[in-house]
Amino acid sequence: MSLSNQSSTKSGHRPVQIIPSVLPADWANMGQCVKDLELAGVDRIQFDVMDGNFVPNLTFGPEMISACRKYCNVPFETQLMVSQYNCETMLEAYVNATKGPNGEPGVVIAHVEANVHLHRILAKIRQLGGSPSVAMNPHTPMEMVKNVLDMVDHVLVMTVNPGFGGQAYIPTMLNKIKELRDTIIDNNYDIDIEVDGGIKADWTLSQCCAAGANCFIAGSGMFAYPSLKEGCDELRKIALEAQAGKLL
Repeated sequence: MSLSNQSSTKSGHRPVQIIPSVLPADWANMGQCVKDLELAGVDRIQFDVMDGNFVPNLTFGPEMISACRKYCNVPFETQLMVSQYNCETMLEAYVNATKGPNGEPGVVIAHVEANVHLHRILAKIRQLGGSPSVAMNPHTPMEMVKNVLDMVDHVLVMTVNPGFGGQAYIPTMLNKIKELRDTIIDNNYDIDIEVDGGIKADWTLSQCCAAGANCFIAGSGMFAYPSLKEGCDELRKIALEAQAGKLL
């Protein structure tokens, strides 16, 4: 785990990253969708992997993610909203599917609630050539990830309960984001904070950014715009303004 000079002060800001979730996309036309997202200027594309066990929904397998790779070069991110069994048995396939066009590490996110042996899963992601990251549900306290912060590149704070797109943002997550950010800075960790769930180009994104998040996952909050570029630009504008002290 590398240390970051960027996170050495509480006033320092990490680069804003806009990361669309493809849940609201046309799944029958996913190759074109990821190509369009790349042209819109996004920083990463997130695939929400759901297995019908950890969350009550089914979405994408590694083959579909791999198939999307030939349509764009933008980095991928896979959030494993799956049971421990599926995480362990399919981990290598998802890490490989998430890699960049030249084998660059893709972000692979394991849920703290789903994995009893979280250290082992995160270490395996790194060993397989991925960028290990951890997610926590809204009810999960920050302390649940405190002992793996030295192993991860990102921490995802869920601002809705995972499983479905289009849910309403839960505003009480702001204190968790602040607590997490303070812990990261106090230990000089090189970690991005992501937020996911009900994030739109309004006060939701603005307040999360002010609390310390710098990576913003938006599904319906981006796809609702007349064009994907308009959505990406508006989300980024709100985040940069929040970092400059202009809050909504």
